[in-house]
Amino acid sequence: MTLQIIISLVTFAGVFLLVRLFFPATQARLEGWQKARIDRITPKLDRMFLVVPLKRLMLLDVLSPLLCGLLGFLFTRTLWVAFAAMAGGLFVPMVILRQLESARRKKFTSQLVDALMILSSSLKAGLSLTQAFETLVEEMPAPIAQEFGLVVRQMRMGISIEEAMHKLKKRMAVDELDMVITAMMVSKETGGDLITTFSKVTHTIQERNKLVGRVNTLCVQAKMQGVIMSILPILFGLFVYKVNPGFFDIFLKDRFGRLLLVYAAISEVLGIIFIAKLSRVDV
Repeated sequence: MTLQIIISLVTFAGVFLLVRLFFPATQARLEGWQKARIDRITPKLDRMFLVVPLKRLMLLDVLSPLLCGLLGFLFTRTLWVAFAAMAGGLFVPMVILRQLESARRKKFTSQLVDALMILSSSLKAGLSLTQAFETLVEEMPAPIAQEFGLVVRQMRMGISIEEAMHKLKKRMAVDELDMVITAMMVSKETGGDLITTFSKVTHTIQERNKLVGRVNTLCVQAKMQGVIMSILPILFGLFVYKVNPGFFDIFLKDRFGRLLLVYAAISEVLGIIFIAKLSRVDV
């Protein structure tokens, strides 16, 4: 097994070096394409306050498809699967980045109620809104402290509070934050009491979170059924292949069988998408 891994690594590295040596135009295009990908990833990392060196980011972007292709070749011993896995590996950094963004938004949302309580308490103590933001930055952990810290720095540089909060709403696409900023801006323009506004918004968010929790609890069964129905055909196919490897020869050797296999794969993917859509309820 170790020898096979070494041979596969040498093969992939050899192909990569051959492309670089004998196809300089292809190398230039690949470098330009990679630079465009890095330029799309870097701003998202900056918005999440993640500092990754450019060389390391480029290395990860190169290694991701190579490792996926290597794993695909080791598991299947077929080149077309390896190249398909390499193509899929190109999307791995973006998928990881979206997961990080989603986790950060969820954590931000979970901190929002405590942040509103701190703002309300600070205003009751006689502090200004800017000073209340500074207190929030000192008391709360990341990511909400990072975001409001950026708001405070922007206000110190002369940016109006309306523009700073609009930029915050654009960075963090969260419904609860949109509700908070809208209520705060309306209260500020109409001369309302921010303390009362924050208290009402806090109560609204808490009630909404309770409703979302109930809905998620009721949807758990449907989600589990969807997961089981999605995995069952794949597990059944693997079981049949282990018991009788020749059972799928007609699907691999015959042209009509290959078409049926492609149709089955597309149907499985569409089924997973439809089940995920139907088992999700937006509140």
